Amino acid sequence: MSTPTPEDDPRARSIRARCHELAPVAGELERNLAVIEASIADAVASGVRLLVLPELATSGYYLTPEEAQACAFQLDAPHFARWARILPPDGVLVTGFVERHGGVLFNSAAVITAAGVAGVYRKTHLWDAEADLFRPGDLAPPIVDTPVGRLGLLICYDLEFPEMPRRLALAGADLIAVPTNWPLVPRPDGEHPPEVIQAMAAARASAIPILCCDRRGAERGSEWTEGTAAVGSDGWLVGRKNGDGVLDVTVSLSPTRTKIGERNDVFHDRRPELYA
Repeated sequence: MSTPTPEDDPRARSIRARCHELAPVAGELERNLAVIEASIADAVASGVRLLVLPELATSGYYLTPEEAQACAFQLDAPHFARWARILPPDGVLVTGFVERHGGVLFNSAAVITAAGVAGVYRKTHLWDAEADLFRPGDLAPPIVDTPVGRLGLLICYDLEFPEMPRRLALAGADLIAVPTNWPLVPRPDGEHPPEVIQAMAAARASAIPILCCDRRGAERGSEWTEGTAAVGSDGWLVGRKNGDGVLDVTVSLSPTRTKIGERNDVFHDRRPELYA
């Protein structure tokens, strides 16, 4: 008897997802909030169930300490509640923002549903000058139960540590959302950005879909990779971004996705006693 594949598993399902590669303006909170709200409304009108936006979408990235403070807000902020009211009952939003909590700032990502804020993750691996603005989170990335499934969260640099996506997959996440700001770095002609290659490898190694939403344009003299990518559980890229930075994809979710052959399973074949 042949092994079921994700495609013929009767428990398999698909969701419509979107990564919207916005271009937030550093320090312009109200302008960025309005752009985000318009993005949410358009996604809802298009029948998207999961919308992923970039890291620090509300504030921009290259911030002064004063701008970071001015753009920071708590989880009870009124715009989160307003965005929740725009979402349909089965809709989910993931967006990066500057979180103020306990008197300090975090580079955070929020999961929002029609019921409100369903979860938050504070970036644990800070990149370069982020450490001058933010405190690193001290909790492992969460898995949030949402209308689209069990959603794991990472932010940008976190993805470069293979343990992070692996842990989420082993803990039962159905897919991983990664708001990111990838600075443009040199690469050979014709090659994918290195961060996209890492996402592809992580997805294939743990048989889990990964949605990475980068940002676009330039900010204060620094260019972005514009590397937004949707990776299937087989490790291959899916979908193509349009000229407005919108990547619409259908994400396949299957309980049997870890089966990669008649006799092999990427979870059951592990030998963790050898990995310490």
